[in-house]
Amino acid sequence: MKRFFSVFFLIFITSVTAQTKIEGVVTDDTGMPIAFANIIFANSSEGTITNDNGHFYMESDQTYEAIKVSFIGYETKEIPLEQKVNYGMKITLTESTEQLQEVIVYTGKQSKKNNPAIDILRKIWAKKRENGVRKFKQYQYDKYEKIEFDLNTIDSALIKSKLFKGLEFMFEDLDTSRITGKTYLPMFLNETFSKVYGDNIMDREKEDVLGNKSSGFSGNQAITAFVEDLYSDYDIYDNYLKFFDKSFTSPLSKTGIDVYNYVLSDSTFIDNKWCYNIIYYPRRKNELTFKGDFWVNDTTFAIKKINMQVTKSANINWVKEIYIEQDFEVVSDSVFLLKRDYMLSDFSFSKKEDSRGVYGKRTTVFDNYNFNNRRPEDFYKAVADPYDPRVFSQDSIFWKNARLESLSDDESGIFKLLDTLKTVPKFRTYYDIVSVLGSGYIEIDKWNIDLGDIYSSVGFNDAEGIRLRGGARTYFGQNDMWRLEGYMAYGFNDKKFKHGFLGKFLLDRKNRLIISGGNRRDIEQLGLSLTSTNDVMGRSVASSALITVGSNDRLTNINLSTFNLDMEPVKNFRVRVGGSFRTLSSALPDAFSLDYIDPESPTGVSSEIKQFDINSTVIYTPGKRTIGYGVERSDINDDYSTFVLKYTKGVDGFLESDFDYEKIQFSYKQPWQVGGFGRLTSSVELGKTFGAVPLGLLNVIPGNQTLFTLFNAFPNLDFYEFVTDTYATVHLEHNFNGRLFSRVPFLRKLNLREIVGIRGAWGQLSEENIALSSPTNIPLMAPENPIYWEYSFGVGNIFKIFRIDFNFRGNYLENPNARAFGVTGTFGFSF
Repeated sequence: MKRFFSVFFLIFITSVTAQTKIEGVVTDDTGMPIAFANIIFANSSEGTITNDNGHFYMESDQTYEAIKVSFIGYETKEIPLEQKVNYGMKITLTESTEQLQEVIVYTGKQSKKNNPAIDILRKIWAKKRENGVRKFKQYQYDKYEKIEFDLNTIDSALIKSKLFKGLEFMFEDLDTSRITGKTYLPMFLNETFSKVYGDNIMDREKEDVLGNKSSGFSGNQAITAFVEDLYSDYDIYDNYLKFFDKSFTSPLSKTGIDVYNYVLSDSTFIDNKWCYNIIYYPRRKNELTFKGDFWVNDTTFAIKKINMQVTKSANINWVKEIYIEQDFEVVSDSVFLLKRDYMLSDFSFSKKEDSRGVYGKRTTVFDNYNFNNRRPEDFYKAVADPYDPRVFSQDSIFWKNARLESLSDDESGIFKLLDTLKTVPKFRTYYDIVSVLGSGYIEIDKWNIDLGDIYSSVGFNDAEGIRLRGGARTYFGQNDMWRLEGYMAYGFNDKKFKHGFLGKFLLDRKNRLIISGGNRRDIEQLGLSLTSTNDVMGRSVASSALITVGSNDRLTNINLSTFNLDMEPVKNFRVRVGGSFRTLSSALPDAFSLDYIDPESPTGVSSEIKQFDINSTVIYTPGKRTIGYGVERSDINDDYSTFVLKYTKGVDGFLESDFDYEKIQFSYKQPWQVGGFGRLTSSVELGKTFGAVPLGLLNVIPGNQTLFTLFNAFPNLDFYEFVTDTYATVHLEHNFNGRLFSRVPFLRKLNLREIVGIRGAWGQLSEENIALSSPTNIPLMAPENPIYWEYSFGVGNIFKIFRIDFNFRGNYLENPNARAFGVTGTFGFSF
């Protein structure tokens, strides 16, 4: 109880000695809450608006004596503040009885015609390319970024709970959010200082990171990658702003007129510039929209200040609140440059007002702008090493000068708090559990080994029956220059052990020169991919699916050895050359035969394929961002395109290899953000084999007999139903992110998301290859005429984690055991 009172005494002292703080509810005469009411501190431009429930919270570093509360159609009310902290305010607005000359009163949905706010908006569109750093030929500035994660809504019940028993000292440094008014405890802090250079004529920009400092869980690369993706850069002048893999309509968008209501609310001088204040709020619920207001200059029509708050009804998971504010400074009397950008996200399992969660906050401050200093193109091509150890070891003097915004007391305390927590066994246990669930590996620190992947421990297929697997890998840190990993597995039906092991070494960090090699002896379903596997550690999901549609008996014994040399001479452009030797045979010959004509065999038929291949692959991923510099790196984003070009040369005779052939394959995958209409994912795969090869070396149109939704597979095809030596496939899948369901009243509150897909495959199989594999016991067919196609309709975000797809087969219904209809699904956490 003593700890309980000390925490709240600390909060009380902080409240009394700090800023002006206000919190309350705005209602009308009948007691109904007024959403989007405007609240500002008197004689200032600091303000906020009420949420959907009429609730507000605001604080300021300054001391104010009154607030003004207004909303279109109601009398403006000025309320004196008798003390610095005013909580529980109940403010009632009365309807306006007077209409002043030349003032138009707007309520509810606003007209798009004769609306002065929209007239101003059109001028913003016309001028947006003339504002900011775009006005200059060259530019440079300093950039300081601070990212923080905090536990929030901390009350006595949480502090006293069994979960935090023995960890009560954590709550000795609590603060209150100036946006939500909730208490929070900082848990993670990352600071970055950099210099940015740009040339608008050459369309070049580069950022040199001079300092990076982390506290908290900086060693967890997955958390760092998540943070990097979460807080990607955005421009409020763009039509759509991308957060959490969703496209929100910007209030300054050219499509905003159809999405938002706009009201010209006020005008005043800000920094000696006359500015208009425009309030905006969404026309419809359940869309990816904001509410808030912005101040815009009356001559340049540049934004001076803007705040954006995502509406609570927006179709987004696990995020209760998103709040953004940007401030711009005036330079040279007419140029408005971004000075400060602040974003707060409240992650929570529930959107209820009192639910607990985690704040994710990013603050970016810009300063020391300099213009028209021309630099040669080579300057922009020379990229500094972001992983230079000096970047991560800057001293306190550097950070004192680099911080364009000082750390608060609670932020400064994160470093000490986390150092202490890491020594507490209970906290370490919590951290280890989360780490295991996130990575799938159990860390054995004293041996520098991880055990796993735990999610591959149990499997089942028709050949092995129940299968158990255990694996391990070396792990000294997230940026290891080398890694060894392996696994053992056992099938209780075939009573055989399987194994796989791999070693990879990073020889040159600059060019990402990596050598790797390994061996795998296992059973695999090879009918799930058009490309022959060279992965000695991975297996397709169909190889161990516990439940399948029909018999999963077309399985292959594979003994694969590989050696590869990888390098990345240019960012996101990888080149791989290597060789592989594989032995293939059927795991269940009675159900699935890989027999082929072999004149050199005593019987004229062989059941085993031995093949040595030389491979060369080019992979280009423009726009891909990664984190880390070791032999393994983590991806930050998933919105980049992928081009793959692969050439394979089969060599007969070497190591008793059986076939001489050539194969060329190409694939292209591209996600498309289609404005406010969701996300389209497309892929194209092309390939051709030159020379005669048996069934085990042909290209199988990927079927899917599992119950999981798998992109790039055909859910109504059985494994090996179509086999080709020349092929082309196309996959299109569009997720509307609830755009359509949000317009259906009885579906709106469920926040479901609609998905549609269409897939097609064309292929040929030469008579020579059909004859070579004639001893097989399965039909050999290619979808040449007509093209095979499927389509599907899906519903996602069921209970926030489930997706179900209804798949329809378009043709080839006469094939044996053809499945005209099927249901697949998947689950996972997504925003």
